[in-house]
Amino acid sequence: MYKHLFFDLDNTVWNFDLNSWHAMKRVYLECGFQDEEYEGFFEIYNRHNDRLWELYRRNGIQKQELARQRFDLTFEEAGISGISGAEFNERYLQYMPLQTRLCDGAHEVLEKLSKRFKLHIITNGFLEVQHKKLEHSDLRPFFDRIFISEEIKSPKPSREIFMHALRNTNARKRESLMIGDSWDADVIGAMEAGIDQVHYAPHLSDNHFSTLEEQLLAKSSTHTYRILSLKELFAIVHIF
Repeated sequence: MYKHLFFDLDNTVWNFDLNSWHAMKRVYLECGFQDEEYEGFFEIYNRHNDRLWELYRRNGIQKQELARQRFDLTFEEAGISGISGAEFNERYLQYMPLQTRLCDGAHEVLEKLSKRFKLHIITNGFLEVQHKKLEHSDLRPFFDRIFISEEIKSPKPSREIFMHALRNTNARKRESLMIGDSWDADVIGAMEAGIDQVHYAPHLSDNHFSTLEEQLLAKSSTHTYRILSLKELFAIVHIF
């Protein structure tokens, strides 16, 4: 049924949360801050970063402001002075793409799928780091095309980025499947573009949909799946 599999990158194949933790800790310690206070700092950062990325996806903030504010706001709340958010962000983005931790089973799954399907990436990450992540993690050979929202000027869940990907891969909607960890950006975005979707949700206890999710899915003509492990993709695309 499917010929083209479109993957999100961060927290779908490349372990963003773990890699971010390690990259940021390196910068944090290099700046002379206390190791025992890092967990609290990282928690504050994630809260601000998540909110600002949501604004970015809605075109409510520019990339430069997101990069600066997420650390400026973190420093302010944590009571840290003497370093600018822009400077810390620059050093963080230097270390970030050098991290190579993958989501569980990612390499094995991609290797097997790449023998039967065309694999592509659709990601919202920053242009200067996304390609480097793929290269340093030895993921690049698995993927035919890489679509980054900053290049296309349209972040997920906007319909435009999905349609752009379909056009540039000569993929038909009915032959395409989007796999990602974000319900809003990946699942809803692909759904509104008429593409079947897989919600990768390893943090959940089961793959059942909530009542509200079921109501939304009932209105769509596309198919929606939820998996807790990437290896569950094999059953969806009929590889046994």
